[in-house]
Amino acid sequence: MKLTGQNFLGNQLSSQEDKKFNAIDPTRGEKLTPDFMEATVQEVDEAARMAAVAFKEYRKTDASQRADFLECIAQEIEKVGEALIQRCHQETGLPEARISGERGRTTNQLRLFAGLLREGSWVNARIDTSDPDRKPIPKPDVRTIQIALGPVGVFGASNFPLAFSVAGGDTASALAAGCPVVVKAHPAHPGTSELVGIAIRNAILECNMPDGTFSMVHGKSNEVGLAIVKNKYIKAIGFTGSFKGGKALYDAASGREEPIPVYAEMGSVNPVFVLPGAMKAKSTEIAEGLTASITLGAGQFCTNPGLVITEDNHSKEAFYKELSESVSKTEAGTMLTESIQQAYDLARNNLLDQPGVQQIAMGKEGNRGFMGKASVYQVNSPDFLRNDGLEEEVFGPSSLLVSAKDNQDLISIASKMKGHLTASLFGLEEELDNYKDLILILEQKVGRLIINGFPTGVEVCHAMNHGGPFPATTDSRSTSVGTASIYRFTRPICYQNFPDHLLPEELQQANPLKVWRLYNGEWSK
Repeated sequence: MKLTGQNFLGNQLSSQEDKKFNAIDPTRGEKLTPDFMEATVQEVDEAARMAAVAFKEYRKTDASQRADFLECIAQEIEKVGEALIQRCHQETGLPEARISGERGRTTNQLRLFAGLLREGSWVNARIDTSDPDRKPIPKPDVRTIQIALGPVGVFGASNFPLAFSVAGGDTASALAAGCPVVVKAHPAHPGTSELVGIAIRNAILECNMPDGTFSMVHGKSNEVGLAIVKNKYIKAIGFTGSFKGGKALYDAASGREEPIPVYAEMGSVNPVFVLPGAMKAKSTEIAEGLTASITLGAGQFCTNPGLVITEDNHSKEAFYKELSESVSKTEAGTMLTESIQQAYDLARNNLLDQPGVQQIAMGKEGNRGFMGKASVYQVNSPDFLRNDGLEEEVFGPSSLLVSAKDNQDLISIASKMKGHLTASLFGLEEELDNYKDLILILEQKVGRLIINGFPTGVEVCHAMNHGGPFPATTDSRSTSVGTASIYRFTRPICYQNFPDHLLPEELQQANPLKVWRLYNGEWSK
């Protein structure tokens, strides 16, 4: 499948700007063909305008039609076959097995949303019937349901070129909700993005969806992204990336004449607390598992365990030694881009400049491309508690070990923490009860709590919450993974005293779709 390097404005190709860029093979540092065309502000505006026009028709499609569309996208992505795996490997340096697995995650989550639509209860239908005889005033008939917000701007992520990119969770949930999307392809993998974009466009034609339901624009500059956020037709934003980038988009959206929600997932250090009993009984197992989690994907996961907190006892030194030996055996991993690799090295050097921080382990050196070697550091709790900068994310295969004096010191460390995506506790069953206070604090700090497991690996399912308090995300009430993510792109609409035939089917008295509804205070079908 030949790549064009152009922008997708609905079903049409466009290249108004002569500003070009290339993908880079991170394993060799070499440019890849073809040239990709930076979108103009005018092209972004046209894509958003087409999305607004398409919304008028797309929002009227029923759940089964959108479910068929999502399943068709999954099928079209699978049809691209080996060409998608190969191009993604060239642009990211990720192993082909990892990319193949991520493709499966991408198509599975599209099908998961299709199943959600067909079941139908996600609309959260609530009905309170009228009571004309109520005193002192009659009670009206009131019914409410979730409806689509409008066109959504989606920003592809660097570290998940498929699952958090053009057809990733943001796009899948927005399309499921009934919202057209304008995607900004990530410049680190534009060819991968185009192949997936072609698959979505094919599905639009196959399913006879409105032209403008999907558009995709390229751009290395901030100008393209800000043009999407500031465009009057865009009603919400989905973003996965750095704190700096996400906060800039949030601020721009808040400053609009009509402010819009920005659902930005901006990184996290995902603290891991290793309790004394677990450290003594499972020291080797935890050290090996932690090494694997730190170095997975060259540490380029938003759930990378960047902080490990232990109590200072006789088991700690043995645990540190086992972890150090395990890390020292690891090979350097290819990082996604040169800028990410340079930022990683800068952050590691900055850590060593902080009071009390010492390096205790280093992985093997890389010898080609943009390589990042594993690194582990340690600091005592007083120095950690005095230095807010030690809680900042180091995007790469790195972790900081914090040595606490006792249980109360753990509480102090947890209380100081900002918002993160996850927190993990390793503890024996009989000792976890003694740390309930710690758990209660962590509930206020993260979006997912894990017992005896590492944070890397996010299950895509109905119950998953992938979010957390600021600065991990811009809205702690939302998730970017799992079917609950659909609610980012919907809003409630209430119908009062409506004739039955004018109501959405989910609210009609006969409940023709047989969805679960809160009917006069009780859930029923």
